[in-house]
Amino acid sequence: MAGTNPGARLREQLSRGSIVAPGAFSALVARAVAQHGFQACYVSGGATANMAGVPDIGLLTLTEVCRTIREIADASGLCVIADADTGYGEVECAMRTVVEYERAGAAALHVEDQVFPKRCGHLDDKELVPAREFADKLAAMCGARRSKDFVIIARTDARGVTGMDDAVSRANSYREAGADAIFPEGLADAAEFAAFAKRSPGLLLANMTEFGKTAHISAAEFATMGYGIVIYPLSVMRLAMKAVDEGLAALKARGSMEPMLARMQTRAELYALLGYQPGQQWPFPGAR
Repeated sequence: MAGTNPGARLREQLSRGSIVAPGAFSALVARAVAQHGFQACYVSGGATANMAGVPDIGLLTLTEVCRTIREIADASGLCVIADADTGYGEVECAMRTVVEYERAGAAALHVEDQVFPKRCGHLDDKELVPAREFADKLAAMCGARRSKDFVIIARTDARGVTGMDDAVSRANSYREAGADAIFPEGLADAAEFAAFAKRSPGLLLANMTEFGKTAHISAAEFATMGYGIVIYPLSVMRLAMKAVDEGLAALKARGSMEPMLARMQTRAELYALLGYQPGQQWPFPGAR
C-alpha cells in the first residue's frame, strides 16, 4: 500500500485482524520494531516525557511530541498510534492537535477524558471532565481531520474513578460523538476486558502495561475478546533502562565495560538496523 496515507494503512491492517503496537520511544527503537515484523508502533506520552527527564503529567508541548512522532514515522515507515493526553487544551487546541499529528505522520491518536494536568492512567486520584463536554471535544476533533482515514481513539479513565458502568456509558457516548475506537484504561483483568467489550461493541484498544492495575494478558487473548489494537507502551523503555542501569553499575564497579560486551548491540548490528554501509550513500528513509 505504498503511497497510501497512514490512517488508511492502519485501517487496512485492522480489517485483517488484531494488531500489536510496541511502544517506540525513539526513531531508532521504531526501526527495531519494524525490523521485527510489527506493522504499527505506539508513541506513549509517558515514555516521551520520561525520555525528556520529566514525569507523565502533561509537561511536554504539542510541538515537542510532534517532533518525536515525525522522527518515528519517517524512520520506521510504521503506522504510528500516538498518545495525545488531554488534547493539549480545550476544544480549539484539541482540534489543532489532530491537524499537527496528521502532519507529523501519525495514523491515529488517542485523547483522554481526564482533567488537565492529567495523571498516568494506572495511578489513583484522577479527575474526569464531564462526559458531555468530552464528547463535544471529540466531535470537534473528528471534524478537524484532513483525512477521513485518520483514526481518533477516545480513552476513558472512568473505571478507576466512577466505576465500570460509567466507563461503559462514557465509551458509548464517545462512539456516538464520532470516535473510531475506545480505549478503556485501568481495567483489572480479563473478565473486565471481556465484559467491557460486550457492553461497548466496536473497535477497542487494550493497554498492556507492566506494574499497573491490569493483570498480564496475552495479545492473543485480547484478540479473542474483541480488542483490535493492543499497545505495549513502556515495555521496551523499561527493558532498555534496566540494561542502562546494569551497564553503568558494572562500569562504576569494575572500571571497564568489557564484561558487558556480550550484552551490547554491535557496530555491525547498529549499521544493519540503520540500513547504513560506510562509504555508500545512505538512503534517507523520509524520501521513500
